[in-house]
Amino acid sequence: MSQDDAKTSDSTRMIRAGHAADQTFKTVGPAIQRGSTVLMPNAASLYDDHLVSYGRGGLTTQAVLTSALCELEGAVGCQLFPSGVASITGPLLAILKAGDRLLISDSAYNPTRRFCDHVLKRYGVDVAYFPPRASPEEIMAIGGPNLTAILMESPGSLTFEITDVPGVATLARERGVITLVDNTWAAGLLFKPLAHGVDISIQALTKYVGGHSDVFMGSACAGTPAMKRKLDDAVSHMGWSVSPDDAYQMLRGLRTLPTRIAKHGESGLVVANWLKARPQVAQVLHPALPDSPDHGLWKRDYKGACGLFSVVLQPAPDDAVNTFLDSLTLFGLGFSWGGFESLATPSGNQLQKRRHHAALAGPVVRIHVGLEDTADLIADLKKGFAAFDRAR
Repeated sequence: MSQDDAKTSDSTRMIRAGHAADQTFKTVGPAIQRGSTVLMPNAASLYDDHLVSYGRGGLTTQAVLTSALCELEGAVGCQLFPSGVASITGPLLAILKAGDRLLISDSAYNPTRRFCDHVLKRYGVDVAYFPPRASPEEIMAIGGPNLTAILMESPGSLTFEITDVPGVATLARERGVITLVDNTWAAGLLFKPLAHGVDISIQALTKYVGGHSDVFMGSACAGTPAMKRKLDDAVSHMGWSVSPDDAYQMLRGLRTLPTRIAKHGESGLVVANWLKARPQVAQVLHPALPDSPDHGLWKRDYKGACGLFSVVLQPAPDDAVNTFLDSLTLFGLGFSWGGFESLATPSGNQLQKRRHHAALAGPVVRIHVGLEDTADLIADLKKGFAAFDRAR
């Protein structure tokens, strides 16, 4: 073979390899499309608002995820945010302005409180809190005549109260008040806020949708075209974006969500019922337990439970609580939840920040029951309680 023939043969192989690399093969998951610059077909399309013209707004992978979340939540539109807390702050910035009044559940996630108390107030938004077990009529009365929006978290963070979300949404809509729900506990699967008249359903996808404690993201799903436009405009104006690789991770988690959350819920109730009988426990805060004051609302509105709840211990000093937690080996000591692993965290000073204090007998420990064997988890808790008794 001549030198020229060899060069021709190499070039042909390279061209053929290039053609193969350009093909998109059908796989179970979508292609991860990375890119900031999007090449448009012609000059006129550069300013066509109906076309994707820049990667920050999301490409193929993000679009598949938002479509799946819309189907899950029954939404007309969905926006993704780089974290769970951003999926709360983003919609609030989208709908509020100076002079508006925002009403928040007093059992809301602590970072939500920080944003509302330190950022929204600085920009002239009037922020107030309502008791999470208040009736819809009481909540609207607390809101007053200037009420613009209501942010609910149900079940509430740490204390797991259930709010009558459908009742609040009905009265709010009659007055033109926007409603939002942090629906992370139900993961968009166990409860459907938009089907009950709520305007925006929020999730920290970091938790159960991700499912493996290794990626951050949040979502806000809109129930009406008007809310969709507000969310779309806010994301465009503020410049939020998520990576295609993280969106792919969330899609992977979403596919196993129903199976995982059913196991979390089943195991959580096994552990919760065992804890109820422990002499070291004053109360178990779990709305799926029949003796919970919120059980009726939970049973009416929810299709099931997840693995997250709290335990009120008998009165004890902080050192005894820390000894209990430090003695655990299967339960990790870490924030967040929704992954395959079990976790336990003390409430710290979060409950002291509330305006409406619940009567609790002792210190509160939040439990997330993961996918481990429940017998092993119970044995771990037994060991912790033995240490707790010695420390008391």
